[in-house]
Amino acid sequence: MTNDIIRRIHEHKSKGAAGFSKRYSVDRLVWFEIHDDPVNAITREKELKKWRREWKVRLIEEKNPHWIDLYPQIAS
Repeated sequence: MTNDIIRRIHEHKSKGAAGFSKRYSVDRLVWFEIHDDPVNAITREKELKKWRREWKVRLIEEKNPHWIDLYPQIAS
C-alpha cells in the first residue's frame, strides 16, 4: 500500500526499495487497486497476500492479459 504510487514505482524501477522486488528484479506495474480509505487498502493487501499465486495471476490477466507495464499510463 502507498499514498504515492508514482514515487513507489520509481523506487522499484531504480532498485531503491529493498525486499522482494529488488531481490527478484520486479519492476513492472501490471495491476493495482485504488481505495479511498487506507484501512480498506491495508485489509485488501493482507487478503491478497494470502491468495495462491494462480489466483493472483488470474486477477492480473482479467484486466491486463499481456502483463503490460501500466506505469507509463499513470505517470503521464
